[in-house]
Amino acid sequence: MVTRVATVAFEGIEARAVDVQVQIIPGSVVFNVVGLPDKAVGESRERVRGALIASGLALPAKRITVNLAPADLPKEGSHYDLPIALGVMAAIGAIPADALGGYCVLGELALDGSITAVNGVLPAAIAAAARGLGLICPASTGPEAAWAGGDLDVLAPRSLIQLANHFKGSQVMAWPEPSVAGQAGPLPDLADIKGQEGAKRALEIAAAGGHNLLMNGPPGSGKSMLAARLPSILPPLGPRELLDISMIQSVAGALKDGALSNRRPFRQPHHSASMAALVGGGLGAKPGEVSLAHGGVLFLDELPEFNPQALDSLRQPMETGEVMIARANHRVTYPARFQLVAAMNPCRCGQGLEPGYACRRGPNDRCMAQYQARISGPLLDRIDLRIEVPAVTAADLILPPPAEGSREAAARVAAARALQTARFGERGLPAATTNATCPANLIEQVASPDADGTALIRQAAESMRLSARGFHRTLRVARTLADLDGEAQVRRLHLAEALSYRGRGDSAAAAA
Repeated sequence: MVTRVATVAFEGIEARAVDVQVQIIPGSVVFNVVGLPDKAVGESRERVRGALIASGLALPAKRITVNLAPADLPKEGSHYDLPIALGVMAAIGAIPADALGGYCVLGELALDGSITAVNGVLPAAIAAAARGLGLICPASTGPEAAWAGGDLDVLAPRSLIQLANHFKGSQVMAWPEPSVAGQAGPLPDLADIKGQEGAKRALEIAAAGGHNLLMNGPPGSGKSMLAARLPSILPPLGPRELLDISMIQSVAGALKDGALSNRRPFRQPHHSASMAALVGGGLGAKPGEVSLAHGGVLFLDELPEFNPQALDSLRQPMETGEVMIARANHRVTYPARFQLVAAMNPCRCGQGLEPGYACRRGPNDRCMAQYQARISGPLLDRIDLRIEVPAVTAADLILPPPAEGSREAAARVAAARALQTARFGERGLPAATTNATCPANLIEQVASPDADGTALIRQAAESMRLSARGFHRTLRVARTLADLDGEAQVRRLHLAEALSYRGRGDSAAAAA
């Protein structure tokens, strides 16, 4: 007789169904696990054996074979411990044989019989609900699984004994409640920054339309402070965005105690990060920083100091909103719709734009061009807003705090995002669509300028040698500026301001 237990294997954030088949027959005493298991799955034999002994059970002196079907799908992770143990328990009669028929099971076992946390519980819960099954998961991840839906039957035991008693009817487990992570404190506020009104304006435009932003300025001008305050003016997460972000964090093991966070991600990897760290990969094709920043902000400080190949690997996810990791044994796709904010110095010494400064490496223009040439032109072409952040003077620092902070800017951003949600919702696009992410053919319709604006963009396209992507990105920024002004028509002044955010970046790239 074969006992079957349902579980999952993860491909990105997708949970594929896996059937754990347990057979105990007379023969030589051996415990085999087959079905393309990795080392962690193969070692589950000893964890299962120890957990059963600690729970007062012993493996029979027979031949035990565990098959993980489909057999051609690689199985990775320690979450197969619990379904294997429950299959063995059902096969030897320790729990009712039909008790597991309506559940998907995942969890890691400790040698004392307790059930410890595993990654990917939220995607597994959603997949189980789609298959009409309940979910058995570790107690520490129960609040995470509860977010999958009110109709999902979730059992979150702390140990094998507790679960066995529940199936026998001697103990009833309470359903876990969804949990939200407590916030560490208020977000940094724009009111903390004195001066830099132009940079604050660009930050508000970036938040309103979801645009990528590059800040160029000398050390100490406040670029990192500005970037850290972008999340404080972004709109709150929608239900679908919250679910997508949490599924990525669940697979990556970034959810603490099964509690979901309602704040947008803000990731700031060090400039020594490798390509695999940025876009994903490594053992098991894990999500990278671009996926962990999905729905939020990816901040790259000291942009030219990153490996050029690692930077160029961002070009495809910046366009498509997803990243495909192709390896010999894996082909995984992760969402990666992030907002890139980058900061850089004008040159290696950082003072290239300071009046009267003479660089030791030669003329200032040459020093800046060589330093900025570390950033490829195609990557720059994907950045909508490129601004210079001048050094803050002592006169700025002694001024009183600004009258406006993040609250006022966030209100204007929310009004502009509401216009975009209504506009793109009428055309059947998802609620999270922004001016920066809508299709190119649609932006030509919704950002069609007036006659004066058309003449300006035609002249600018020739004089600035705008690429097709640059042309569309200029229209996207102009559409955002019109939304901030509450106007339905994109006018000449909107296009003029949008073009001003591209001019210097294009000339710097040409000089390099």
